[in-house]
Amino acid sequence: MNLDVVTIGEAMVLLLAEQPGPLRDVATFRRFVAGAESNVAIALNRLGHHAGWISRVGGDEFGKVVLSQLRGEGVDTSQVRIDADAPTGVFFRERRAGGTIEVTYYRRGSAASRLTPEDLDATFVAAGQFLHLTGILPALSSTCREVTFAAADIARAAGVAIVLDVNYRRKLWPPDEARAVLRDLAERCDVVLAGSDEAQLLTGDADPARACRSLLALGPRSVVVKLGPEGSMAMAMDETAKVAPPPVQVVDPVGAGDSFAAGYLASSLRGLELADRLAVANRCGALAATVYGDSGALRGWDDVRSERPLMETLR
Repeated sequence: MNLDVVTIGEAMVLLLAEQPGPLRDVATFRRFVAGAESNVAIALNRLGHHAGWISRVGGDEFGKVVLSQLRGEGVDTSQVRIDADAPTGVFFRERRAGGTIEVTYYRRGSAASRLTPEDLDATFVAAGQFLHLTGILPALSSTCREVTFAAADIARAAGVAIVLDVNYRRKLWPPDEARAVLRDLAERCDVVLAGSDEAQLLTGDADPARACRSLLALGPRSVVVKLGPEGSMAMAMDETAKVAPPPVQVVDPVGAGDSFAAGYLASSLRGLELADRLAVANRCGALAATVYGDSGALRGWDDVRSERPLMETLR
């Protein structure tokens, strides 16, 4: 089994509004497949690596759509179970040029929320160089929380590096509960990726540099904080880097963080230095923000390593 990264989580069908404005005024939608972990798996494959994805989907047409897209992207879906007794999750998203984008989820009781530790094949989890986890999976259900920590334990025992992308979703769980669980998970991880607000959630510190140091004290080898229009910063035990993002015209910011995570993982797999990893990750995130949908803009490694201005790459 030849895998670079293994990830675990829920993929859903996204119905994106065709018209701008509140969902109540929208008559038509465009369908995508989306989900933080599956987005990362797709992006990694496009960047020249091989990712495997563990999940459950419903025995319904939307489950077939999810599996078809992931398989079409070259993702290893051999550990995806079809649950005939539960649906594939669905969510709706507004189309807006700016401001807060409203997202409405129909995922309670979904097939993926019924994942259990028995769904984990230890050989598969241990097959990658990295195990990618997010803060979404442990928020879905008590059994999903068990799966998250069980996978981390398998990876640690096998010497697989663990990456946690905090990905806090306030609609799934309250901040106090999330903080306790995610700090516990961060202690088991080698790399932590967080937005500046998520770093503050976990540490109580609004200053990104101090939050980085606080997260490092939990045990990870490195911590990355995304700074929005200021780019990103990272700290390891003996190194600090901060890199500005490339200028782009943002069309849809949703999913940019997943592409950022994929870029960071891909550049880590290729042995790049810390600042170069951030530069690649920034470029991947920026590319993702230039199109609608969560994973449509990334094409290959040459694009994200190019020295050309990003807007020129897009033409």
